[in-house]
Amino acid sequence: MRIRIVSGLAAIAALATAPAGAEPTPLAIFKDWSVFVHETGTDRICFAAAEASDKSPKTVNHGDIFFLVATWKSGAATNQPSLRVGYNLQEAPAPTIRIGSEKWDMYVSDNEAFIESASAEQSLIAAMRRGADMKISATSSRGTATSYVVSLSGISAALDRAAQACK
Repeated sequence: MRIRIVSGLAAIAALATAPAGAEPTPLAIFKDWSVFVHETGTDRICFAAAEASDKSPKTVNHGDIFFLVATWKSGAATNQPSLRVGYNLQEAPAPTIRIGSEKWDMYVSDNEAFIESASAEQSLIAAMRRGADMKISATSSRGTATSYVVSLSGISAALDRAAQACK
């Protein structure tokens, strides 16, 4: 199971961040989260990634669903959370993340979604460190309402390792 997750994460991360031929280097696995480093030539990107453990509705092809938290060594971004799905997302209603009673809205860019502000990103990261899982709701460009569960088991250690790798 873990080998499949790491292979899948490496593949999706390569598509997300790498020029042709370059692939992220896996660093570590912390329970449900894996840590990778990607050298761009001008910067180093360190990120923690996890695959959705539950996908709904069961009757549709979701493709690979990943949640990533990335830090750039240059300081361009620190602990930037994002959702990457296997289909294009609809902008409205906005994708949302829930951890416990807290909620964050995301904005869409094709098949990815991001948190609007740095302060909201940091609030989400703090909640991720405290939480057990996060629930994500989104709508496909075809209008299909989808939901995902991402385990937060191992997130704190994964974020710490990613930060250490991008010092």
